[in-house]
Amino acid sequence: MKAIVYTQYGAPDVLQIKEVAMPSPKGNEILIRIKATAVNSGDVRLRKADPFAVRFIFGFIKPKINILGSVFSGDVEGIGKDVKKFKIGDTVFGHTDMNFGSYAEYKSLPENASIALKPANVSHGEAAVIPFGGVTAYHFIKKAMIKPGQKVLVIGASGAVGSSAVQIAKSFGAHVTGVCSTANMDLVKSIGADNVIDYTKQDFTQNGETYDVIFDTVKAISVPKAIKSLNKNGIMILSAAGISEMLQGLWISKTSSKKVMTGVIGHTAADIIFLKGLIETGRLKPVIDRTYPLEKIAEAHAYAEKGHKKGNIIINV
Repeated sequence: MKAIVYTQYGAPDVLQIKEVAMPSPKGNEILIRIKATAVNSGDVRLRKADPFAVRFIFGFIKPKINILGSVFSGDVEGIGKDVKKFKIGDTVFGHTDMNFGSYAEYKSLPENASIALKPANVSHGEAAVIPFGGVTAYHFIKKAMIKPGQKVLVIGASGAVGSSAVQIAKSFGAHVTGVCSTANMDLVKSIGADNVIDYTKQDFTQNGETYDVIFDTVKAISVPKAIKSLNKNGIMILSAAGISEMLQGLWISKTSSKKVMTGVIGHTAADIIFLKGLIETGRLKPVIDRTYPLEKIAEAHAYAEKGHKKGNIIINV
């Protein structure tokens, strides 16, 4: 099968298309013919080994995992002898978690992984981009226990995680304010934000407004400065936090009534099924910036690395 392989950390051109052995499903696994995947910030960070700490987990000198890609949509083409949940011919989408490997024509995954039947009202490409931003946003929104009527501020509201956070918070009944650039204001309004702040013209920490939840999806804020815009028992979510933000958040959580949430996300099939329900009812719509064929994935990475993408980048396999 064709796959995008990388054997060293570096610039986008370390990603090379190669012929590799096709996986065969074990007893509890399904074999998925991948129709679409996506380029996400996590893929870019792993390719570059940035932050440096990536090397301590994924290989110090060179990557242990040679095929990136953590999301997919495709068809079940084979099943192991013990599989009960899926059958050949099912159309599925999901998240590979730390297995990666979706930058390829085929991927085997356990049937109890973060997989669900694909919503019929979206294409393979649209389905493939949902799990990355969707599971990240849902993980933290669920953890923060957002309630109807709460005021939620989403920073980076036009990105993959941000656009999902706006829509999922709205589905929980929150009053959502999105923060983005001038060019993305109409987009953020179109996905349901009640208010939109153009960060190039207005600093939300200076407008006198306070929020129950501040969700920074892109590591764009000064934590000590932004915490002043949080209500007394409010929660700040830092889904893209570095070590310094994590330490600041830990200190704030221990020394005040405010709480800061960071850390690694977790997800299950139940989370993908939840997102599927939102997609089918029109409450979660994929935001697509660009679409590339698998052969041009290095070009897609170069574009994603610029940091200005709107929503998601589809890779058609």
